[in-house]
Amino acid sequence: MLDKEAVSLEEERIRQQVRALPEEKRLHFYTRLEKEVKDPDSYAVLNYLFISGLHHFYLGKWLRGSINLAAFTATIHLMFNSMVMLGIILLIIISLFELYALFQSETIVQDYNNKLMNSLLLDLE
Repeated sequence: MLDKEAVSLEEERIRQQVRALPEEKRLHFYTRLEKEVKDPDSYAVLNYLFISGLHHFYLGKWLRGSINLAAFTATIHLMFNSMVMLGIILLIIISLFELYALFQSETIVQDYNNKLMNSLLLDLE
């Protein structure tokens, strides 16, 4: 579970480091960041519209997205075959997990972007 306050403090710490960079390195940092930074709203929309794990792919979490997609596919398959109740139960469980990601989307993406900014800073050193 991510702490929103801790993630915000980390972002501010990184921004202070970036401000301390020489102008040329700062420009290079922001140029690269602009290409790779992720938007919390896009993450939330992918989560809200498709509970099949597409929002994990958006952040590059391929394994988690694949597992989520497989579980969602299996759930749909069960719902339209002989195990309707099991499919419905699995759908409810998946939905509960995805609701957490939906409500925490801003913090999750902010944490991802913090890690990205840290990585870019390390590349510049």
